[in-house]
Amino acid sequence: MKIIITGDLYITDQFINKQIIDKSVKELFSQADYRIVNLEAPLTQDDAGDKIIKTGPHLRMSEEAALGVLKELNVDGVTMANNHILDYGSKGLLDTLDVLKRNNFAYVGAGRNLAEASQTLYLDTPAGKIAIVNFAENEWASATDDKAGANPMDIVDNARQIKVARQMADYVFVIVHGGHEYYNLPSLRMQKQYRFYAEQGADIIIGHHTHCIGGNEVHEGVPIYYSLGNFLFTLNSLQEDWYTGLILEVEITNESIECHVHPVRQQKENFHLTLLKNYEKDAVLNRIADFCRVIENKDRLQSNWEKYVERQSKLYLSFWSPLAHIKNRYIKAALSRLNINATNNKTLALFLNLMRCEAHSDMSREVIKKKINR
Repeated sequence: MKIIITGDLYITDQFINKQIIDKSVKELFSQADYRIVNLEAPLTQDDAGDKIIKTGPHLRMSEEAALGVLKELNVDGVTMANNHILDYGSKGLLDTLDVLKRNNFAYVGAGRNLAEASQTLYLDTPAGKIAIVNFAENEWASATDDKAGANPMDIVDNARQIKVARQMADYVFVIVHGGHEYYNLPSLRMQKQYRFYAEQGADIIIGHHTHCIGGNEVHEGVPIYYSLGNFLFTLNSLQEDWYTGLILEVEITNESIECHVHPVRQQKENFHLTLLKNYEKDAVLNRIADFCRVIENKDRLQSNWEKYVERQSKLYLSFWSPLAHIKNRYIKAALSRLNINATNNKTLALFLNLMRCEAHSDMSREVIKKKINR
């Protein structure tokens, strides 16, 4: 039994009916018994009135563009727990569910409410029953008891979902959308959390979201792949890693799981997607091996994380600055000359406490959600 799992799929209308998927990729997909891709955006019309209030871009795909790729690759199911699936509100998500149902695609990780979004997908296969548990970090798309969205990352709820799946299925696949964009390693928090999910009964844990490939490890016999990178994402980027991804092939034989990664690359000029071979493939696999060596060494992982935090410090501090909310460049320049640009340490201490303390974090989230929804 062979199952293929990929990272993000996002394709714009300019590639409708264009042959951008190489024969090598199609052949790999044809050799699998089941194929899963991450549907990174809703399938809906571009109606500005449906867009939610958020930071970052609003992504959507047309039905024709997405179905062209899904059908070309004989995809069987999609994961939907990600940070863009609710970009066009409940309407966009419901449109997506309708398209998937009409075209007989299985899906997991999103729904009309939290109860539906958190449902596990069960596959009856010759190798046994396989459970697919899918959830995402909480970034603009999380479902609630009465609102559509993605299955949110919640360490208690997710652990319960895994344990129930363990009782119901022979194999439990956990697919997580999370991590730090353009950072090839997990934080120590991520490693601790993903290892905990393995300890709850997962047979394999697969991550995506970071738009770059990452390393992997085996924890108590459970393989953990921290990031598969992009699969097919037809937007340009200045980041080189944007164009390289991993297709994960999971083979179940004799009640054991074997994994193989297949590096792929999109051409910058036309997004032609192909399997890498020979020295190009070896170069990617060598990078992954380097990441793995860091992951298995706590001190090196911590050191790399601290360097990454340092590189991101100026950007993240600017998010908390009062100047981040001022659009007029003359007023912003004047306030900057008055040294108002940098938030003082006492204010930063307040921000830290509001984020770090569970009680303050709970209250802050609820107050801000209510304010935005007004």
